[in-house]
Amino acid sequence: MTLTPTERIYVALDTPDTAKALELAKQLIGHVGGVKLGKEFFVANGPEGVRALAEVGMPVFLDLKFHDIPNTVAGAISSALPLSPSILNVHACGGSEMMRKARTALDEVSGEKPMLIAVTVLTSLGDDDLHELGVDKTAEDQVVHLASLAKSCGLDGIVCSPHEIKPIRAVCGPDFKLVVPGIRPTWAATGDQKRITTPADAIRDGADYLVIGRPITGADDPVAAAKRIADELGGL
Repeated sequence: MTLTPTERIYVALDTPDTAKALELAKQLIGHVGGVKLGKEFFVANGPEGVRALAEVGMPVFLDLKFHDIPNTVAGAISSALPLSPSILNVHACGGSEMMRKARTALDEVSGEKPMLIAVTVLTSLGDDDLHELGVDKTAEDQVVHLASLAKSCGLDGIVCSPHEIKPIRAVCGPDFKLVVPGIRPTWAATGDQKRITTPADAIRDGADYLVIGRPITGADDPVAAAKRIADELGGL
């Protein structure tokens, strides 16, 4: 399936304020492909908040990064399915058994299933941060290793920074889905993420979906910002 530029963009609604999130989502319908709801939103608003956003009519990436013992993660996946997310994720560092249990929890349910992806290395972490944690690999090598592990466990794709797109494609092939945060247009501030690139460069390198937060949500005109990004992608 060929994605349109708009469909490739998931806007990160990183706020505990349901009313603000709903307002942004309603403004952005038709200008982005979906919304990403993470821990900040979910802890404040719970499943009811997710349902309220889903009722707006856009796909929801439920970004809760499940990471626990295998049975607990499988149970969390099953509990999330009634919210009808389009994307769910787990931490690849939970290991192969955990990821396989998560895959099985989805496969046991009939009907349309969300895309199940794994978080590899957070985009706020660089090589020095990994070394501090006892990981001897570079960030790129660790991401590629975890991506390969996730694929072997039957996951649909991974979250990675823009810098790891090409090496992951080389190892995991063209059909493995890459969801890429750390996206900053040239006209936006860098913020707290270390491994970043522009939307157009990420798509050229092989990203499937882009997660973009503050360049859209923090703009004076979020719709204009989303359109500007989609227009840049449409010119590729």
